[in-house]
Amino acid sequence: MAKTTKKVPALNASSMADISFLLLTFFLLVSNMDVDSGLARRLPPPPQSDDQTSVDVQRRNLLVVLVNAQNEILLQDQQGVIVYANEDDLMGGAGRAAMKDVVKGFVLNESNSQDLPQLIEEDFGPPIGIVPVTSNHVVSIQNDATTRYSAYIAVQNEVVKAYNELRQEGARRYFGTAYEELTVEQKSQIDTLYPQRISEAEPKNYGDQ
Repeated sequence: MAKTTKKVPALNASSMADISFLLLTFFLLVSNMDVDSGLARRLPPPPQSDDQTSVDVQRRNLLVVLVNAQNEILLQDQQGVIVYANEDDLMGGAGRAAMKDVVKGFVLNESNSQDLPQLIEEDFGPPIGIVPVTSNHVVSIQNDATTRYSAYIAVQNEVVKAYNELRQEGARRYFGTAYEELTVEQKSQIDTLYPQRISEAEPKNYGDQ
């Protein structure tokens, strides 16, 4: 008598694609993905006319921060040039002021120097009132194509630190509290008082200059 072979029924896999898609959708919805965050910037307003292709910045209003191929940091305005040998020197020392203090002095121009940004009186509302500020100043950051990334980031941090300190000092001077404790409206006043005017150029091959 011949033996009968029992056939195993085929597995129905027609729904596997749907299940896989649902699982993928689930994980996309509930997973946290790391996102690189950059430095906040206050961009200038767009031109009022299509014919305006460039912004005329007076030389006295411009502070150039250059990181060259040797990772030296050069700060140049109408008053002269300060050279930092590397990012570790940005804190000052050896007769040099810290970079953040140079930026703060440039932005404030408390001595009303003709070599620093022009002071213009503006009304910021109570309790600040009418204050002379360098609203047209620009900090221009430029770097060589071969600049070390750590040097570039160190420069960015020092420039932003200068603005942060100015806003902290302004908050305590006019509102008697830390910047973080201000209301949204008060923060807006301080941000307008000390606008973060930073320009970043495309990397170029500056060489050893």
